[in-house]
Amino acid sequence: MTSIPFTQRLSGWLPRLSIMDRYIARELTLPFLFGVGAFSSIAVSIGALFELIRKVAEAGLPASLAFEIFLLSLPTFTVLAFPMSTLLATMMTFSRLSSDSELIAMRGCGVSVKRIVIPAVILSLLITALSFTVNEVIAPASTERAAVLLARALDKEKPPFKEGNITFQQQEDDELIRFFHAENFDGTTMRGITVVDFSQEGSEEGLKQIVSADAATWDFTRNLWEFSNGTIYAVSANGSFRQIIRFDRQDLQLPRTPLDLAQRPKKEEEMNIAETREYMNILKQTGDEKEVRKLAVAIQRKYSIPFACVVFGLVGSAVGVRPQRTGKATSFGVSVVIIFGYYLLSFITSAMGEAGVITPFLAGWLPLFLGLSAGLFLLSQVSR
Repeated sequence: MTSIPFTQRLSGWLPRLSIMDRYIARELTLPFLFGVGAFSSIAVSIGALFELIRKVAEAGLPASLAFEIFLLSLPTFTVLAFPMSTLLATMMTFSRLSSDSELIAMRGCGVSVKRIVIPAVILSLLITALSFTVNEVIAPASTERAAVLLARALDKEKPPFKEGNITFQQQEDDELIRFFHAENFDGTTMRGITVVDFSQEGSEEGLKQIVSADAATWDFTRNLWEFSNGTIYAVSANGSFRQIIRFDRQDLQLPRTPLDLAQRPKKEEEMNIAETREYMNILKQTGDEKEVRKLAVAIQRKYSIPFACVVFGLVGSAVGVRPQRTGKATSFGVSVVIIFGYYLLSFITSAMGEAGVITPFLAGWLPLFLGLSAGLFLLSQVSR
């Protein structure tokens, strides 16, 4: 009994690409690569290159280091170029096929418009997966590395923690439960500690607690704070001190959130989704709703931006297959107009989400849903 090679068995499960599919995919590839190069160059020049050149000339930044920082900045701008390049590639390819009457020939052979654009949709999905991977794995790490190298070169590197004025307000149901303040922090020990604890509101006579200490450290093994050289003031409901306890060392069961807040957070573009979500959960304990909404919108955008490749692929295909004779310059111009409109809408919805006018989910996905609806509508129109 002869065995069938693994490659042949695998090919039996995969859809077969027709000659037409391979031809259209080939035609889409070159414009897409051109778009990635063009849009990435424009974005990185505006966002990083000009500033690096200025720092080389004015601040004495070594040219070799500037070049390294430039390379590390590329993944972030390349991800932004993927959706725009998908739009340009589909518009240029199908416009060329339409102007050369190749689409008419395909349709004359009984091939529908929806079948013709399937290679573009598959390519858009592949680019979406690539975009999400780069945006989650490569771009945050490279952006952070570029920021660290630049700060070190300019002697502006900050410690990986907040050095002073650490404040934490814990709230539940819009009521203040605990207030924590430290004057300074050296990475291990907080000094000049004041804690006002309202969490004992239900105890005898509405007792509250104020803790003042010279220093405090977090014990990771026991998950509690070790305060040293301080005083505990027990305050009754009428504001009088019921009890004053001085101590050399005292263990207190308080949240470790002040320590988490003291760790200097990364910028939004330096965090992936998991890191952004973790920091957002920390901020939720402080009651800073504005910053929480901002991070919630950022998370939804990190999910939705890669899927813009699918939207632009559909819109570009629907516009390109229309019977018209347009050149590459016209396709490029129309692409810029569509891109500008999409990202303007995205900016508006993000601002509305951060202001609490709409939910973070709608802020991140509404432009995508509208663009997808427009693409499907245009495609259905040209399919008739």
